Amino acid sequence: MTGNSTITRGSGNHNGTGTGTGTGGSGSGSSGGSRGRRGRLRRTLLAGLVAAAVVVPVSAAASPQVPAPAPAVLDASAGPQERYAANLANLTASARTAEEAGRSGRAAKLREMAAAGAAGAQFLSFDGRGRGRAVEVFGDLSTADRIAVLVPGSDTTLDTYQRFRDGAISLQRRLGEQHPHSAVVAWLGYDTPGTVSTTVLTADRADQAAAELGPFLDRLRGLAPAGVRISLLCHSYGSVVCARTATGPGVTDMALFGSPGTGADSAAALPTHARVWAGRGSEDWIGGVPHVRLGGVGFGTDPVDPAFGARVFAAGTAGHSDYLKPGTASLDSLARIVLGATEVPHA
Repeated sequence: MTGNSTITRGSGNHNGTGTGTGTGGSGSGSSGGSRGRRGRLRRTLLAGLVAAAVVVPVSAAASPQVPAPAPAVLDASAGPQERYAANLANLTASARTAEEAGRSGRAAKLREMAAAGAAGAQFLSFDGRGRGRAVEVFGDLSTADRIAVLVPGSDTTLDTYQRFRDGAISLQRRLGEQHPHSAVVAWLGYDTPGTVSTTVLTADRADQAAAELGPFLDRLRGLAPAGVRISLLCHSYGSVVCARTATGPGVTDMALFGSPGTGADSAAALPTHARVWAGRGSEDWIGGVPHVRLGGVGFGTDPVDPAFGARVFAAGTAGHSDYLKPGTASLDSLARIVLGATEVPHA
């Protein structure tokens, strides 16, 4: 792929459908039936492997359906500061509602978030209902000419938000070392699937999320200086979301890491003109997930496979939840991508 913002289009067809109808014209019917049964068994086993590989390594309880006030309603012309203040007030009210409903665990999490807000945290949006949603900004959007938007994977909810937030803080600190005019947006803007669920094996949640993420990116451009470069950094199931998101010219880079696949056969098939990157740490269990797609289950071609056509970046020894930890090769690579490097160390 070239160094510009377009994707080199490959000519290969990697749709995995095949045309095998059997070449042995003289084979008996029973032999054909046997081959058919073996084929069905193989497909069943592959689907089972996908399910087992995805749901076994990580265990998380489903978030409770917690009551909360409706999100703050703001005019489309509202600026960041007005949004931050309104959403902090809504977050605080949500903590009280959760406590009154006997949801002490959620209430404690929300109070932590509210305390961070009082100390300067900035929420572009917040919804405390159910599993919850939040979009938090690290840095100053009004001066940032480099913005990274983090899109999380499964089981990221308000109950597990802190680990997502920690990654965003780590990335913002790393970017600030080289480029003060940068910002990170932690986009928990969709209902993530549960790791132990059938929804994590299909693209249904990703399709719903992409319909939210695309318009958000357009609005984000309006909050930043002209010519801002926006990078999508997409972790695990979040890479399925990004792969379905139509991006405008402001999105210059899309990085997929810890990805189970995207559902697309190649980077050229994604609805973006951004440079597409992919990386996976040597200790990431998701590398053992079979990259198959059967009847809408699974996500097909591995993004770090040369056949996919992405720019593969070095992720070191990162485990599945380690990509944004301070001092890691993966964090360094992702920061370089956000800052517009044309070359990043390869895996």
